[in-house]
Amino acid sequence: MPRRDERGLSESVQFAVVWPVLVLVTLGVLQAGLWLHGRNVALRAASAAVDAARGSSGSEAAAREAAVELARSGGLDVVSVDVVRGAVDVRATVTAASPLLLDLGLGELHETAAAPLERVTPP
Repeated sequence: MPRRDERGLSESVQFAVVWPVLVLVTLGVLQAGLWLHGRNVALRAASAAVDAARGSSGSEAAAREAAVELARSGGLDVVSVDVVRGAVDVRATVTAASPLLLDLGLGELHETAAAPLERVTPP
């Protein structure tokens, strides 16, 4: 009677255990990369809004438009921008949805940027 080789069976079991772990790690890296990209785009959009609104001729409407355009071109969805130009500073908050492979509640982003207003002073 020929003897069966069980080496193939042990390799199959190893692949059955290792393969799902490798797939989950790969998907986790992709998910983290998409989330970080979305966060960086939202933060850059908030900074662009502050930069547009803090100049002496800047306005909240122009800042909002610049931030929405930048966020949408970066791949964010459902973008809303709140710009408040106070007496001494400007604050912009960008809220957007980041596209993810698997949304586990991390898709909604809130990023804020602030800076003082530029003022012209006589020499």
